[in-house]
Amino acid sequence: MTQWWQWQGSPPVGGSFAVIGVGRFGSAVCTELLRFGAEVLAIDASQRAVDDLRQLAPAIEARVVDCTDEEALRAAGVLDVATVVVAISEPIEASITATLIVKDSQGSQVRQVIARATSDLHDKMLRRVGADKVVFPSKMQGTRLGMELVRPNLLERLRLDDRNSIEEIKVPQAFVGRSLRDLNLRKNFNVSVLAAGPENRLTVNPPASQVLQSQELLVVMGTSEALEALPSS
Repeated sequence: MTQWWQWQGSPPVGGSFAVIGVGRFGSAVCTELLRFGAEVLAIDASQRAVDDLRQLAPAIEARVVDCTDEEALRAAGVLDVATVVVAISEPIEASITATLIVKDSQGSQVRQVIARATSDLHDKMLRRVGADKVVFPSKMQGTRLGMELVRPNLLERLRLDDRNSIEEIKVPQAFVGRSLRDLNLRKNFNVSVLAAGPENRLTVNPPASQVLQSQELLVVMGTSEALEALPSS
């Protein structure tokens, strides 16, 4: 078996994910990533937090690691992934230190760091040490972040009920240059196209002859399973 962090296909920014801190927010990120089949390494300084996560996701790679120790993070494999989510919020010093380590350590392969903040000042400090994106905490946002990481072309989602949603997505590369008739998304993906076209100039109920272009948007409706089956890049 290959090392767990080796790239599998073409994930959002390449490679797998590490989540530092597996409280309520971090656990939500982990479980959403796992739901989409992503490779995830979860770490926390608390054995109890790691044990609780393993109860939610028995198959997850989870370790007890001091996130302020560069060598411990390196040994755990955190610096070998492409995307790291720093999900801890307190103490602030630990959050900032972990962000700095994964972003700037010599030999780090990390391309993207997403950090959790609890205040505007915390947000500012995280960005100054290299965080590419800062989010504020909630379980729902943790789930949303996990979805964004595995589906980078998803822009907006409106949940209609427990099974069905409407999504606005960037046109996947596999659809560029093809007409809606050729793609036949209703038959091939079981989703309905509500609108398509350039941002701010969408055509509602577009004709089958409309050809999709790079950087354009699609608004589609279907079950969660059908929408998740659409190409993600």
